[in-house]
Amino acid sequence: MWSIIANQICEATKTDFRIINKQPQAGGEINRAFRIDDGHTAFFVKLNEAGHPDMFRCEWNSLDHLGTTNTLQVPIPICSGSTLSGCFLVLDYFSFNDGTEHAWYALGQQLAALHQSQHQPMYGWDEDNFLGLSIQPNTWHKKWSTFFAEQRIGWQLTLLEDQGIHFGDIDDIVTAVKQRLIHHQPSASLLHGDLWRGNVAFCDTQPVIFDPASYFGDRETDIAMTELFGQFPHVFYQGYNTVWPLDSGYQGRRDLYNLYHLLNHVSHFGEPYREQASSCIYRITSN
Repeated sequence: MWSIIANQICEATKTDFRIINKQPQAGGEINRAFRIDDGHTAFFVKLNEAGHPDMFRCEWNSLDHLGTTNTLQVPIPICSGSTLSGCFLVLDYFSFNDGTEHAWYALGQQLAALHQSQHQPMYGWDEDNFLGLSIQPNTWHKKWSTFFAEQRIGWQLTLLEDQGIHFGDIDDIVTAVKQRLIHHQPSASLLHGDLWRGNVAFCDTQPVIFDPASYFGDRETDIAMTELFGQFPHVFYQGYNTVWPLDSGYQGRRDLYNLYHLLNHVSHFGEPYREQASSCIYRITSN
């Protein structure tokens, strides 16, 4: 595997690269991660089982799309591939540090600029991609309420039922979500799609975002997730609102949008998130 990765880097960078150092890195719950270098140039390598090359291909596509906006810094994909033993994605390497208040403020401003950078007349993406290991369907749709209710909440509930995990009648829950969003038709903004604190870091004072699950949708879904698993610092939201203030109805939609990620976490990690997802569904269907 490692010799193939080194050869792919040589071809992609047109240099003579040989792996001298290899150090495990924090890579989340899904992938294994390593820092590799030849004594001069370092790369970040993500590894997974052989059956997941499409996951890395979709991540590459999202990073490319985010990078073209020139709003937020993202890792540059170098090469990707698979062998009999696994698949890999190689990215340029950043040395990260804790963000200052100024850096978090800048992140808020830059995220707002990303959300303003590109818009589509419909919601979706040119292909289905992944949220963690779960397929994320992205068929284009004109109505946000239908797109989110069916391709986000309904889809996750169906995946969970296939695992024997039930939260109630799927049609009833999907209908309730549609009704909550029926009068909300936001701009279809380019999104990161999985914007929790573990997917944000800082290189010197420059914010960097990574591990995207991009599509065109309501910008509020990105903001909502920043409040789900360890809220971002207050200055982040101040920075965002200086560029594009949130709508007054955001607070009423935040939990609804975060239900998608809670359901995905139930699918991936099980019981710790089940009660939180159940409570959220109860609030949605009983109001």
